[in-house]
Amino acid sequence: MTEKALLARSEGKCELCSAVDNLGVYAIPPASDGSADQSVLICSTCRNQIEHPEMVDANHWRCLNDSMWSQVPAVQVMAWRMLTRLRGEGWPQDLLDMMYLDDETRTWAEAESAGEADKIIHRDCNGAVLEAGDTVTLTKDLDVKGSSITAKRGTAVRNIRLVQDNAEQIEGRVDGQQIVILTKFVRSNVHERLPVL
Repeated sequence: MTEKALLARSEGKCELCSAVDNLGVYAIPPASDGSADQSVLICSTCRNQIEHPEMVDANHWRCLNDSMWSQVPAVQVMAWRMLTRLRGEGWPQDLLDMMYLDDETRTWAEAESAGEADKIIHRDCNGAVLEAGDTVTLTKDLDVKGSSITAKRGTAVRNIRLVQDNAEQIEGRVDGQQIVILTKFVRSNVHERLPVL
């Protein structure tokens, strides 16, 4: 019943990217009742990237430039959540600044489950996903606030920590001092990633 309603609403296309193949019902977490009003019809590509943030291809989500204007609250919620997840890329923030959600829809959009909120993705200057414990290299000289230290370009920062609520910041130790570093100024050394025990 829900799928039939969504097929009619979406005209047989993914409500996020307009693909026509491999469509299925996606009940919006954390508290969807499974109804058409609380679900979207999406393709397998969108579903895989929503459910597996490490697989996200930011360019795929440029489709939100169109779907964010949908009049359907459920589609607005998913567009807002994905743009928020990707805002470190730059262009999604521009779309978020233009996007209007009424109070009820915004509250729903912000009500992601704690598990999804933990899935903030940190990326280096080349878009590579960073993980806690990685080693990164600074791509420019950085003045360390509150000290006379300048962290030099090419400095390796080992065993980084991810700032949980900000995808654009990591923490690491430079010259014995713990500092916050913007992800756009680091390059991942994934080959030095420590094995997970």
